[in-house]
Amino acid sequence: MIYFSLFFEFFKIGLFAIGGGMATIPFLRHLSETSGWYSIAFITDMVAISESTPGPIGINMATYAGYHIAGMLGGIIATMGMVLPSIIIVTIVSGYMEKFSHSETLQQAFYGLRPAVTGLIAVACFDIIRLAVFNLEAWTNFSRILEVIDVTKLAYFGIIYFLIIRFKRHPINYIAISAIVGIILGMGH
Repeated sequence: MIYFSLFFEFFKIGLFAIGGGMATIPFLRHLSETSGWYSIAFITDMVAISESTPGPIGINMATYAGYHIAGMLGGIIATMGMVLPSIIIVTIVSGYMEKFSHSETLQQAFYGLRPAVTGLIAVACFDIIRLAVFNLEAWTNFSRILEVIDVTKLAYFGIIYFLIIRFKRHPINYIAISAIVGIILGMGH
């Protein structure tokens, strides 16, 4: 039953997460809240690992989540569920695209999708920052603001952001540096 649920949930995510992998994050957060398969904080790990591995982030996150939930077969099934809607839609649309490529209605539909996709990606961005920089357990007590903000993570975010803007090196450099710092800082826990 878990395999069917995995396939169905990731099929829905693949069907409605228009705009790429980051647009899947609000759906993954909702799935976390409704299924209990993984924690909200686990999403940051999913994003970090998915961004660090080759391939599309949405598919990588589906594979990682499926593996976490139900092992290797779960990873395969979640990935298939995520990919299948795209295969079906592209197969159907490709037959009609040439015929309707100059349609004003189709152009308006694509025009209307842009802000929705931008909104989904913005929500994903804010969710990642909220999960990565803020201590969600202390969030209910606003009297101690320094307990809510993880100053170390915020400072590290600022440093990496500055280095990216200032030196414009290949992203793999920052990923490698961040992985090393994470390992070193994680040794104390």
